[in-house]
Amino acid sequence: MPGPPSRSGSSTARTASGALLLTGHGASRGNALGRARVRLPHALEVAEQRITPAQVPGELQRLHEAVEAARAEMHDLRQRLHGALNQEAGEFLDLHALLLDDPELLFGLDELIRSGPYSAGYALRVQRDRLAKVFDGMDDAYLKSRMDDLDHVIGRIHAFLHKRPPDVKGLAGEILVCDNIAPSELAQLQAHGVVGIVTAAGSALSHSAILARSLHLPLIVNVPNALQKIADGDVLGIDGSTGQITVNPLPLDLRDYRARLREQAREQRELGRLRSKPSRTRDNVTIALLANAESREDVTEAHALGAHGLGLYRTEFLFLQRDELPDEQEQFETYRDAALGMSGRPVTIRTLDLGADKADRTGLTLSNEENPALGLRGIRLSLARPKVADTQLRAILRASAYGKLRILLPMVSTREEIRAVRRRLAKQAELLRAEGHEVAEHIPFGAMIEVPAAAIALESFIDLVDFLSVGTNDLVQYLLAADRNNEAVGELYSPLHPAVLRLLAHILRVGREHDVPVAVCGEIAGDPRMTRLLLALGLTEFSLHPGTLLEVRRAVRDSDLGELQAAAPKLLAARDRRSIERWIESNP
Repeated sequence: MPGPPSRSGSSTARTASGALLLTGHGASRGNALGRARVRLPHALEVAEQRITPAQVPGELQRLHEAVEAARAEMHDLRQRLHGALNQEAGEFLDLHALLLDDPELLFGLDELIRSGPYSAGYALRVQRDRLAKVFDGMDDAYLKSRMDDLDHVIGRIHAFLHKRPPDVKGLAGEILVCDNIAPSELAQLQAHGVVGIVTAAGSALSHSAILARSLHLPLIVNVPNALQKIADGDVLGIDGSTGQITVNPLPLDLRDYRARLREQAREQRELGRLRSKPSRTRDNVTIALLANAESREDVTEAHALGAHGLGLYRTEFLFLQRDELPDEQEQFETYRDAALGMSGRPVTIRTLDLGADKADRTGLTLSNEENPALGLRGIRLSLARPKVADTQLRAILRASAYGKLRILLPMVSTREEIRAVRRRLAKQAELLRAEGHEVAEHIPFGAMIEVPAAAIALESFIDLVDFLSVGTNDLVQYLLAADRNNEAVGELYSPLHPAVLRLLAHILRVGREHDVPVAVCGEIAGDPRMTRLLLALGLTEFSLHPGTLLEVRRAVRDSDLGELQAAAPKLLAARDRRSIERWIESNP
């Protein structure tokens, strides 16, 4: 589950029975019992090995076969992704595939083999070390972090070079203990039977943690002594809620573990009874619970759980899975099916939210931006590629004849951006009607608030929109200048910063004053521990992953909205994170 990570920090202690107890940050809830599989940090310990000129062609062939095997493995895994995995794991696999095609990496390897002449394995190590120096010299933290992706790719090539496929087999019933975990690995590890993951580094708000929660795979991060204290083959009992790891549990610990499993099963049965229950507070206020989706499977689950509609339908997965842009007909059919799948409930189609920080093979995005998180992405990219934007808008307009569609613009920062898209939308609607297509008379038009400038200047453009959706994942990192994937500033990235809550309260207040509905679609909307805080701030529309909908519904039904909003002034007066945490603890 997303939300404020355990604040216990990392420490070594003993359970009541005397077993070794390690504590980190719970990043994905759930309990697991399994054997430890310890994976030490990636390192290419390859001794210098020179070859004769006659051996060069053979080494080049070995290298190219290893690269092709790694590429085929990624393609195979990519093809098997669906549903919630498309967005998170898929884009990382696409990025790794792009790195495998990087001419600087491949040309450098070939040249080292020829000029050394070196063995393929040693050439791989030398080229890796060369590129690592380049990354280390970069000032931009985001680009520095891409070295992890490069290491992951080189590790795959190295494994195939030595005829050893990546070590993912024989993992059934095991808990992986490693330095860190890439999002692209998670689905594959779970498919091979991994029941939990413990990492020495990492953040509870990283892409990997978000994906682990979607997979319901227990994950504990930031346990610095894990690799020293846990040995291969140790039995581990892990609790993703508390961040606690019991090493070689004793009988009393096993009894406690079984009790937690029984409690977990009971909780799941209780949640199942809420499928048909209304999302209504104790003082009889209905709260709209909308679902985030990006696939037909997500739409089906949202419908079955009684979601009020789709608050965020991501469209970029259509662009990330291919080498060519999707045409109007393909997009139309996708949006139409989402509308039909929700049976008359509103479906919010977010226009293309793509940038250089995501792996795009179509050439649509820029490939050399120094800081892609602040670059040509979201609505900026759509306006810079008008033909692509028009194709998407036409597809949405045509699909509007099949249900209650809404259009949501990502990464909005100025009034001019909204007006520009509205003009394009009106023009395309007119053209489609002239061509004989049925188009809804009115399609609600909204903006995502994830740029601090948009939040602060909201009143300058709120007259142009019918609804708003707050993307807290980006809003928090932009507001606090803290990358959620950068461990060095991981403690700074938190939705429980006073500035974040005050800005959220401002957005909600402006929305109420102008009679414009506001939803929150970031990770905090799906965290039941944050539900009462958001209700206190005035939020009445949540947009969340379908997998968390029932837990949030239960939190809503257990809340008294009047009482919470009466306690809001104390919340907004908080001067630090700990004060906000105490407010949450006192309003369980």
